[in-house]
Order: sequence, then C-alpha cells, then structure tokens
Amino acid sequence: MEFVPGTHFAYNNGATFLCSAIVQKATGQTLFDYLTPRLFEPLGIEGADWERNPQGINNGAWGLRVKTEDIAKLGQLYLQNGEWNGNRLLSAAWVEAANGLQIENAAPNDVERRKNSDWAQGYGYQFWRCRHDAVRGDGAYGQFCVMLPKQQAVIAITSETNDLQGVLDAAWKHLLPALESDKLPPDAQGSSRLREKLASLTLPVPEGKTTSPTATRVHKRVYSIADNSLGVKRVTLFLNDDICGFTLHDGAGDHRIECGMGRWKTGTTKLSPSPLHLAVTTIPEQSQIACAAAWSDDNTLVMNWRFVESAHYQIVTCRFEGDDVKIDFKKSAAILNPGVKDDRPILVGK
Repeated sequence: MEFVPGTHFAYNNGATFLCSAIVQKATGQTLFDYLTPRLFEPLGIEGADWERNPQGINNGAWGLRVKTEDIAKLGQLYLQNGEWNGNRLLSAAWVEAANGLQIENAAPNDVERRKNSDWAQGYGYQFWRCRHDAVRGDGAYGQFCVMLPKQQAVIAITSETNDLQGVLDAAWKHLLPALESDKLPPDAQGSSRLREKLASLTLPVPEGKTTSPTATRVHKRVYSIADNSLGVKRVTLFLNDDICGFTLHDGAGDHRIECGMGRWKTGTTKLSPSPLHLAVTTIPEQSQIACAAAWSDDNTLVMNWRFVESAHYQIVTCRFEGDDVKIDFKKSAAILNPGVKDDRPILVGK
C-alpha cells in the first residue's frame, strides 16, 4: 500500500472483484446467484447475466448485463432508500452511506476541476458523487445510472462514447432544468411526436449495395490465411443477395457469423467479443449478435458486427483482389477514438 487506507482515492476494480469472491466464499453461491432472489427478482429484472472469470467468480466490478430500464430500477431503489413495493431490500443506513461522500477525489486547491468535472465531486461506496447533489453509477463508454435525490428522478443511459463528461453536461443543461416540482400539463402533440421519434430510431446498416459481380466469384470459396497472431487458419464466405455468411476457423474451431445484406440479422456466435472484454471470461459461451453487410464497391465487402449485450461493435472489411482477400478488423472504441489502436493484424488469404 502506498498510502494509509482511507486517506487517498484510488479507483480499484481489483478490490471490487475481491468483494465478489468473498461473497462466493462465504455463501457458496456466485454473487449473481446470491443477488437473484434478494435483488433482481424483487425488482422484476429478467434476462440478466454476469461474466465470470475462469475460476467461476463473477467479475463484480464489470460484466453485469441488464436492460436500460433495469438500470433505472436500481437507481430508483436507491432513491427510495432501499424500499421496493413496500418491501425493504437494502438497509437505509447502507443507502445513505453508499450515496454519501466517503472520500475526496480532487485536490482542495483544484478549484476549476471541482467546478466543472463530475469526476471531482468525491466518491461513496461504488457510487460517484456528481455536481447538483446527484449520485451516479458509472460504466465504461457511457453507461450511466444518475440519481437526482432532490428531483426524485433517475437518468439511465446505455451508450458508447468517449466524451463521458459531455453526456453529463448535456443532462445538466437540458434535463435538469425541466425536472420541475409541479406536474407538467398534458401535451398530446408533444407525446405524439415523441412516440413517432422512438418508433423511427434505428442503427444504420453499412452503406452500399446488396450485391456485386465479385459475390458470385467468392461465394463458397475457402481462403487459406497466412500465419497470424490470432491463430486464424481459414475463412469461408457464403454470399447471396440476402445473406452474407462469414466463417472463421481457428484453434477453437469454426465460428460463423451471418449478416443480413442491407439489413440487420440477429443470432448467436461463439466468436468472442474480445478484445472488447476487460479480462478473460468464460461466461457467456454464446454471445448475442446483430450483423449487417453491404458492398461499398465491387471488390469491398463491409460487415458490422454488434455484440448486443455490450455497447460495442466491430467493422470487418474484406477486400478482394483476384484470388486474394485482405480482412481488416476495427473495434468501435478505435473508430470513436483515433488514439485507440486495434492491435489485430490484417488477415491475408488466398
């Protein structure tokens, strides 16, 4: 230890993982199994899962996948001091301590940062303090559970961005002033516009054509891949105007991805979202995925793979030249931030 415990702030995922390990050691259950009847089921949270390390311990500090409305339920539980539908799920004293200021995380003389940064307002028990007397749970790339005790409101956000402060700045600028104490009058026209907007929201598919003269030439072709650090040996393509099938063979076997041509197609894959994971995990063995593809030109096939249980995606580009193909992987974190490098090699096949 560099400092006496409790005297300096250090964001520490390892300590949170150890909390999960301690619960499992003490109860004989994973943290997820322990919490399911005590927290998730009473809140009506269904379909959740939590990544585990190779020893079967829930990661604790990350890897819990729930829907955005479930994030809001967790925040609402804390706003209600641990009560839900008249039942106490958490100790009120714990809620107060967890949301309270346990340690400062900015220097006293750093006036500018304390004024403008939501990462300089202090830290509770697994919760960040915010400006405007708010409290938040905060995940990588813009996963937020923002609790506003004075306004009795929760802002739940699932996103992928590098500008986390910009998201909170927008909430303080646009949402906070609208959270008035009096009820808003009915607004049928505004409600109708909101419903239309929500119904129209969609993720764009790759731009381009659904077919190409190259498609018939490379359909069902097996490409032998030159030696590479990913251990990929072969790639097989299946192409028609409706489906793009991409099968990658490595030491773990065959991994097939199916993309809709010009549309999203959902499915599952054993292909790991790695390098998106923060650490090696064994759960889930299957990842839910939504994929779309298009020809950006006659010789270039672009696929978008979205691992829907995370905020991330990958763009996979196949460039065909004669009997050769070059396959380039680009993770969304690198697309969003030019300073982030995708270390995977370009695969060269023949």
